[in-house]
Amino acid sequence: MGVAWLVIGHSLVTLLVVVSFLCGQWPIFRGTPIQTIHRFITFGAYDYFLRFVGAVFGLKATNAILSLESFCCDRPNPILQIIYLAIIGTTYYFVAKSSFAYIPGYYLSEVHRYLSLLGVGVGVLLFILTSFSDPGTVTAENVSQYLSVYTYDNIIYTEKECYTCKITKPARSKHCGICGRCVARFDHHCGWMNNCIGERNTRYFLAFLLWHFLLCLYGTIAIGLVLAGRLKELRIVYILTVYYGVENSFRSLAPHIVQWLLGSFNTQILLMVFLAIVSLLMAGFFGYHANLCLTNKTTNETFKWEDYISWRKKISEARASAAALRSSISELSSDKKPPESKWKAYFRRSPLEDAEDVVKNNKFDKGFVHNLFEIVFPYSTRRSFSRTKFKSG
Repeated sequence: MGVAWLVIGHSLVTLLVVVSFLCGQWPIFRGTPIQTIHRFITFGAYDYFLRFVGAVFGLKATNAILSLESFCCDRPNPILQIIYLAIIGTTYYFVAKSSFAYIPGYYLSEVHRYLSLLGVGVGVLLFILTSFSDPGTVTAENVSQYLSVYTYDNIIYTEKECYTCKITKPARSKHCGICGRCVARFDHHCGWMNNCIGERNTRYFLAFLLWHFLLCLYGTIAIGLVLAGRLKELRIVYILTVYYGVENSFRSLAPHIVQWLLGSFNTQILLMVFLAIVSLLMAGFFGYHANLCLTNKTTNETFKWEDYISWRKKISEARASAAALRSSISELSSDKKPPESKWKAYFRRSPLEDAEDVVKNNKFDKGFVHNLFEIVFPYSTRRSFSRTKFKSG
């Protein structure tokens, strides 16, 4: 059973590290250990590594690492794309090598050999579509059309010129410093795709996340059914109860079955745990981005709204504090009043509670159906887009 606990512990630690690395900056994890681990993985560990390299190997080695960092993080490069293809190819190879010998089996028919290959092929196709499709590049030729469909809300978007592209920036657009272009309805730059996620390819990105969630879930269940089929075909429960005298109950049989599975099918179990963890991550990413799309927001706008609301709250609190201060000064300068009861003063409402609540007014949210239609059929893919012209004033 020591091996079983080792596998469980390894799986939990892996899940914690992966979730912390990918999701630690999400607002839901603010102030939690997951955010602390995320900061250590993304900033702290790298900072300590740079200091160590500088102390041991000198400034030249540090500059070499910083140059490599600039190439990997600040310029378009296919490193993460190659890693994705290596991960999906290697995973499929090990699944085929370890499990296809038992297909067809007790629970799975031979069609799953070909269905799994088809699933991987569709996943790679969606990856290629997302990676190499135009995210919605704003140029001097189409900026007028984009300005007419994405109007300014004068809250988080006002009329500005892109200093790099020298064109007026439509609302919801952003200049990507990595790609070197302005992207309409900019969501984020995805290193895995080596491409921006914007107006034209958000649909492919969502399909990619959903498909990979379903693919990993399918792989987890399929391997589980392979193991369950071997358990049935080899009559392990019968052997344990009849020949070894183990009581025919879940509590008694479970430790022996787990031990047998870990000893005989450790590769399949590791693959199943890996696919289960990745499926949970894909489900989280898809849920997050699906919610953004259905409310017609982007990741970039989420941070913009956070900054705007924080700024407005500070202004509102400052006004409330100033009003309270003026009131206190006015009371001191007026006729002397009997001293206020200590209990009354203790339970008196704080002036900050009178601060005005800041409401997020997203003018781009036009309802579930319209928002979904905008993602599936982007403005720039419609025939009416080329005939649209921006009317100033």
